[in-house]
Amino acid sequence: MQILIVRESVSLHQLKEIAQEYYQTLIKGVADIERDIIAIGGEWHMDANNLLIGDGSIQKNLWGFNILLEEPRGEWIEYHSLINIRPAQGNKGMEIKDETLRQKVKTLIDKRVQ
Repeated sequence: MQILIVRESVSLHQLKEIAQEYYQTLIKGVADIERDIIAIGGEWHMDANNLLIGDGSIQKNLWGFNILLEEPRGEWIEYHSLINIRPAQGNKGMEIKDETLRQKVKTLIDKRVQ
């Protein structure tokens, strides 16, 4: 299973290569909004989540997303993941509902994916 921690940047071509392992036109990812990094790949968001935890991330800062690789860049992010269910942090479902948090995740993805 290929999961990449992106500290600098990753190309769209690399994402498409990694996506071939499981979903072809979709890739799962997790953003650490505190450390300003993302992890991309794996079958489940939890795979990237656990890799980031092992790398020093803290769960409360990790948020799952999907990138739909065949959609236009402005519409390609889904904010859905089981790891996003956090009632104690005000997120009761799989989708990130808080617009400020969504914008943080989007900004981080835009910064890391070239």
